[in-house]
Amino acid sequence: MSEHSLLFTPTVLAGQIVPHRVVMAPMTRARSTQPGDAPNTMNARYYAQRASAALIVTEATQISPQGKGYSFTPGIYSAEQIAGWRLVTQAVHAAGGRIFLQLWHVGRMSHPDFHDGELPVAPSAVPFEGTIWKVNPTTGQGEMVDCPVPRALSRHEIQGVIADFRNGARNAMAAGFDGVEIHGANGYLVDQFLRTTSNIRDDEYGGSRKNRLRFLEEVVAAVAEEVGAERTAIRLAPFLTARGMACPEILPTILEATEYLQAMQIVYLHLVEADWDDAPQFMESFRMDIRARFGQPIIVAGKYDRSRAEEAV
Repeated sequence: MSEHSLLFTPTVLAGQIVPHRVVMAPMTRARSTQPGDAPNTMNARYYAQRASAALIVTEATQISPQGKGYSFTPGIYSAEQIAGWRLVTQAVHAAGGRIFLQLWHVGRMSHPDFHDGELPVAPSAVPFEGTIWKVNPTTGQGEMVDCPVPRALSRHEIQGVIADFRNGARNAMAAGFDGVEIHGANGYLVDQFLRTTSNIRDDEYGGSRKNRLRFLEEVVAAVAEEVGAERTAIRLAPFLTARGMACPEILPTILEATEYLQAMQIVYLHLVEADWDDAPQFMESFRMDIRARFGQPIIVAGKYDRSRAEEAV
């Protein structure tokens, strides 16, 4: 392997010169303080230990109580949560690192136990196969449980969720983050709007590709307006098939989304590559199609070792 590898050379990411091109991917840790879903000193220590990454993307962080789908995951909507995240950003910055918060709404990937017995929300009330991790209130033990059929968001509620993304981005800045990454991947709410398998609406948020893209575009626009496009990124999962997300329209939909993201000049695009054993292959031709449409940095994640990363760079 060449010692002059591009993988270990400086580049510019999120407006900062970084010493190499290895990013820490978002990984759910479920270690927030209870009750209240607030980060704590353990979270600060964990992220500071990893500050040598070119960029840290935090674990997915719910933008509202409605956006929660797993036990013990952190939020970014209360004063206590903002204060907890400030411990994290201060520790990472003190260690010379850079850190983005991942903004999250799980949509239908949730359970009534998180919502006072009410159903989780989604673009449409359609059945799907999906499970989430939550603590059993009787035994105190964590377990995987099935998700119910969700209820469809009203137009008015959709505007409220967009406002929650905006507010989450604002709170992230108050907590000291360098930027935010919108979680638009892995079968969560933004992804649910994109796909014909999860979005069967007949209003302006469903049906045509343009309509299915509307929610993503309005979320990105709200966040970029709030904190600046130079602090706004998004994660997408083109080849996801699990969780009822095997949409035949998703690749052209994501390519069209990429054209919008380029026009918005967001700071980077993060692509999830399917990383389970029998996953569909991430096609090289699609990677080239994305790059042809997006000139800013692209981050990729999914079972990379050094040689695969060298090839990707």
